[in-house]
Amino acid sequence: MQTSEQIEIRIYNPHVEPTLIYLPGLHGDWTLIGGFRRALGSRARFVEVVYPRTLTWSLEQYAQAIETALERHGISHGWLLGESFGSQLVWALAARKTFRFDGFIFAGGFVRHPLPWAVPLAEWLVGNIPDPLLSCTTFVYAKLLRVRYRRSTDVLETIAEFLGRRTDLDRRAVKHRLRLIRENDLCAVAERTSGPVFMLSGLWDPIVIWGPVRRWMRQRCPGLREFKILPGADHNVLGTASKEAADVILNWVDVRTNPSKVNPSEV
Repeated sequence: MQTSEQIEIRIYNPHVEPTLIYLPGLHGDWTLIGGFRRALGSRARFVEVVYPRTLTWSLEQYAQAIETALERHGISHGWLLGESFGSQLVWALAARKTFRFDGFIFAGGFVRHPLPWAVPLAEWLVGNIPDPLLSCTTFVYAKLLRVRYRRSTDVLETIAEFLGRRTDLDRRAVKHRLRLIRENDLCAVAERTSGPVFMLSGLWDPIVIWGPVRRWMRQRCPGLREFKILPGADHNVLGTASKEAADVILNWVDVRTNPSKVNPSEV
């Protein structure tokens, strides 16, 4: 089980283009992305980044470590796919301008969280919930996952691993990531990012409410090309609408050679 402060990389379809570099949410690993990976099939090289359980790294240190890991695996360019917390790392990488990214895609992502009180509340809950209650909550969540993803064998096969990775150190690492969301303001980066930037959200997302995010991005981010809502999905849009998300994203990554594919009405 990963404990050292080092980024882990997993690569699927290594000789295929385009390249999607997946930066997960607060959980920090691959355990909820199996359905999306399967939906992509052999249509893209899929690079999964796994975060260390660090309690000290800044967003800048995360970004630097991700770049180093990608270079170590011979990945010179690609599309960043930031999920929830991963969107903060996308902006941090965009700010560095030291690695050639083809574009930026956000799934349930944001610049500043649209509910200012929600992040410190979540941080407090993660840090103070009693262990028995946490174990019970995790058990119930796993049961819900089995029901929600009963048709996705990839997700069902990783539920045990998802539970196994939810250790006390993992909880403290999640609390640290929440603190990074609370303490960092990446609005200035988004305001000078020329893109291309694409955003994907689930209609039923109570964690990152997409309305204020879309309004801010339309007004302030010059790189925004399209913001798409998937009606059947929730915050975990890559997992709850895997096929639709994969098709939309693969259509987006061709924007530089086929700009007519972008639908201005969706921006």
